[in-house]
Amino acid sequence: MNEPTLLQLQCFEALVSEGSFAAAAAHLNRTHPTVHAAVTALEAQVGMTLLDRAGYRVTLTAQGVAFRTRVAVFLNQYENFRRDVAQLAAGQEAELRVVVGDLCPLSETLGSLKQFFASSTGTRLALLFEAISGPWERLRNGDCDLIFHHLDKPSPAIETIELFDVKLVPVAAPGFLRQPLDESLTPDDLRPYVQCVIRDTSKQPSDANYYLIEGAPTCTVPDQLMKRELIVQGLAWGHMPSHLIAADLKEHRLVSLEGRHLRGATLKHYAARRRDDAHGPIAQRLWMQLLEQERG
Repeated sequence: MNEPTLLQLQCFEALVSEGSFAAAAAHLNRTHPTVHAAVTALEAQVGMTLLDRAGYRVTLTAQGVAFRTRVAVFLNQYENFRRDVAQLAAGQEAELRVVVGDLCPLSETLGSLKQFFASSTGTRLALLFEAISGPWERLRNGDCDLIFHHLDKPSPAIETIELFDVKLVPVAAPGFLRQPLDESLTPDDLRPYVQCVIRDTSKQPSDANYYLIEGAPTCTVPDQLMKRELIVQGLAWGHMPSHLIAADLKEHRLVSLEGRHLRGATLKHYAARRRDDAHGPIAQRLWMQLLEQERG
């Protein structure tokens, strides 16, 4: 077997993750023929048919699925190596990539980052905002150094620092429901009403049911602020983080639907990072600062 090139492996991985040759080319800033030729040459190099081209869209063969798993591991290790070299050359990271989840209280989260980066002026903060399972996908794929989000699936591959609790409260605008608000309100009572939900930013959305009432009409929005506005305007109901609606509840723009049968929830939020990643000096210093906050 001839040795595959780095470009061939990158084109193959981009094709699988982006779903088409055109999207892969755009992702890699390469031409369509370049990506097509690289993937074709890769199959010849390894002596396996990796792609099934019989359908409208190319899919992985059984060999392709197994091969892709190994390619993903290699490319992640290569990216760590590349970053290590850059860190050694510069003495510190040029950029720190942080993902903030949709339920995080922004004043506390961004406040701690502002304080840290005020003393780390040589490192840029690349800040991304993702929803539902989007932060975890970013972390798994090596697209970030750190995330702030709630923990869905504990894993020994992930290390975490507990930061704060976020309480979710089911709310609606006054008069939105055509029945009295009392302890007897059930999920079945809410099924005729539009429920507002956040769009999962992950390419492979989680199958977790985040308080979604089966069979209810839904409207999907990209972020919590739009969700709040939709609910305040009486277009839907939904679960909202308490820090975003405390004033609305106090001033009666919203009413809580929480009761015996319709519960809210409290989600612990964490800073999380991969154990197997190469953490540079700036990332490590931020981690230690967050650890001190947890202990203090």
